[in-house]
Amino acid sequence: MNIDFHTHVNLSKTIAVTLEELLEKMAEAKQSGLDAVALTEHFNAVNFLHIYDMLDAHFPISGDCYIVNGVKVFPGIEIDVAENGHFLAVADSTIIRRIRNRLNGHEKEGHFIPVQELADFLKDLPVLKIAAHPFRVSTPWTQHEHAILNQFDAFDINGKDLYRYGEVMKQQVEDFAARYDAPAVGGSDTHQFFQYGSVINEFPDCDTVGELKHALISRNYTVQLSPALQTKVRAAKYIKKMLKLEYS
Repeated sequence: MNIDFHTHVNLSKTIAVTLEELLEKMAEAKQSGLDAVALTEHFNAVNFLHIYDMLDAHFPISGDCYIVNGVKVFPGIEIDVAENGHFLAVADSTIIRRIRNRLNGHEKEGHFIPVQELADFLKDLPVLKIAAHPFRVSTPWTQHEHAILNQFDAFDINGKDLYRYGEVMKQQVEDFAARYDAPAVGGSDTHQFFQYGSVINEFPDCDTVGELKHALISRNYTVQLSPALQTKVRAAKYIKKMLKLEYS
């Protein structure tokens, strides 16, 4: 199973995806070699809960994931924390809705949830926790204490960061993750479908978050970077910019 652990279906936090666009994006994900994605939409996107209303209304569930155009869509969320850093959580849709509701009142900068408060809330929930783009200059995780970083199940080898900082970032994230005896997994961080396939994780077939975590713990997976990564991310950035102008 080829899976991408960091994806978005909205073009931006303020531009909501339609059902037709969602179907198109999953078709493109499949065309790009993906069998599964973690849908880690930004928690403060204008339509966050509506996305799950749309998924519930139109698509079947197998285990913890929706099946959309033949692609397994694992529910997820990307959360800003007060001390700086983006936190990815992957779980079943009920848990993701619960997490989002817990974040009411924390949507704006200056009011983001403290990381320890988030960690305490998630501690006993069946959630896959990933530190997003840990070396990104704008939202790093490197400044956090060991106790915070030690909670993560994995660290994000991020497609945008590989584009921006070079493919040496893969080894840098893997080395950082190793300090916490954690694996590193790939995520395209796409908002525009050209970016699908820039980073792919080859996993055994999984239908539940528990199965994903087991594969991670046993290191039963590989991370593959596309030889076209630079072109894919550059094209997606350009198209995203053009499309956002249409909405402005």
